[in-house]
Amino acid sequence: MVKTAQGIAAFFTRDIVMPHEPLSSVKEGCMSEKKPDTLSVRQSEHDPNFMLSLARGLEVLNAFTPQRQRLTISQLSQKTQISRAAVRRCLYTLAALGMVHSPDGRSYELLPRVLAVGHAYLAGTPLAKVAQSALDNLGKNLGESCSAATLDGDNVLYIARAAVNNLLSVDIGRGSRLPAWATSMGRVLLSALPEEQLEVTLSRASLIRYTPYTLCDLPGLRQEIARVRMQGYALADRQIEVGLCSLAVPLLSRSGQVVAALNVGVPAGYTNAAALKEKALAPLRRAAMALSLQL
Repeated sequence: MVKTAQGIAAFFTRDIVMPHEPLSSVKEGCMSEKKPDTLSVRQSEHDPNFMLSLARGLEVLNAFTPQRQRLTISQLSQKTQISRAAVRRCLYTLAALGMVHSPDGRSYELLPRVLAVGHAYLAGTPLAKVAQSALDNLGKNLGESCSAATLDGDNVLYIARAAVNNLLSVDIGRGSRLPAWATSMGRVLLSALPEEQLEVTLSRASLIRYTPYTLCDLPGLRQEIARVRMQGYALADRQIEVGLCSLAVPLLSRSGQVVAALNVGVPAGYTNAAALKEKALAPLRRAAMALSLQL
């Protein structure tokens, strides 16, 4: 990996390629099966200090997404692979703590108090602070929305965002999460993983056809991520939303490790992927390089 400031500069001046990224309401299954993640159970069997009930409660919270903001006990059980009885106990406890509630007595949704769990990280991490300032300037110069995200399990976690126009059907801001495999920033971050870890991550992902253009077959994703790794950037055109085209580049630490990704998103209706690359790749790389030198 790159070890010096000069090396970082050389990395960002390479000719790099990106995946396309949109968000749509189409939810057809693709050529991948969701494999149950029993990591919590396996961990508890071998580690007497591991608190399985706490892990299950967090898994229930993580099951809620911008696309699925209200879920029933059955849906949560299916999504988390936790028994209905255990999910019910988790929800009872979370409701008592003011983190979820059931508006209709059947389904559950998150309450604002959940934000307190991650607020300390998002408000206090130096990376989020310096990234926000850089994105504000970049967004103003380009006249487009810009974001920064890190990899959080199978998702990207937004740590900073400068929104010019909201191009998604759901509100995106700090703390929002989207599936890594379907987004430009996610594909950049996935491309930095060791092959074995990448395969594990892809094998357990629910590959949903968000739009008619979503690349959601494993062979195609592997090829795209390999191209991103080789070229150094990702273009996601209408992958997760029909109206969105985005471009992302990696953000490197001084030691050359990929610690986050930066992206620019534009309306797919008036700008295609090639035009976005021409307009935003160089400024995006410059912003990432400047940030890298501050880390």
